[in-house]
Amino acid sequence: GSLVVNYPFDDDEQGIAIYSKSPDDAVFQRLALAYSKENEKMYQGSPCKDMYPTEYFPHGITNGAQWYNVPGGMQDWNYLHTNCFEVTIELGCVKYPKAEELPKYWAQNRRSLLQFMKQV
Repeated sequence: GSLVVNYPFDDDEQGIAIYSKSPDDAVFQRLALAYSKENEKMYQGSPCKDMYPTEYFPHGITNGAQWYNVPGGMQDWNYLHTNCFEVTIELGCVKYPKAEELPKYWAQNRRSLLQFMKQV
C-alpha cells in the first residue's frame, strides 16, 4: 500500500519504470491533484517513510509507469478501450487496515472524494 493517486499510463513500451504520458495527461494530473490536495498527508508526498523511506510523490500524485510498470492494467485498458478516465487511489501504507481504523480513513478522504466528484 501507499498513499497516492496514480494515473495512466501504467505501462511503458520498454517495460521499465519511466514516465508514460497519455494524450490526456494534463486532465489526469488535474483529477489526481484535485483528490490529493484535500488529503494533507497524501499531498505532502512522503506518507510511508517507515516502510518506504525513499518513496516520494510530488503533491501526492504519480504517473503509474513512473512509479512501477504494470502491463495490461485496468485503468489503462479502460482509458484505451472505453474512453473511461480512471485513476487508482492508494488509501494507506497498510494494505489491510483493521475495521476500527476505517472511520479514520473516512475522515482523511471525505473531502478528497467530494472534490474528486466535483471534477465531473
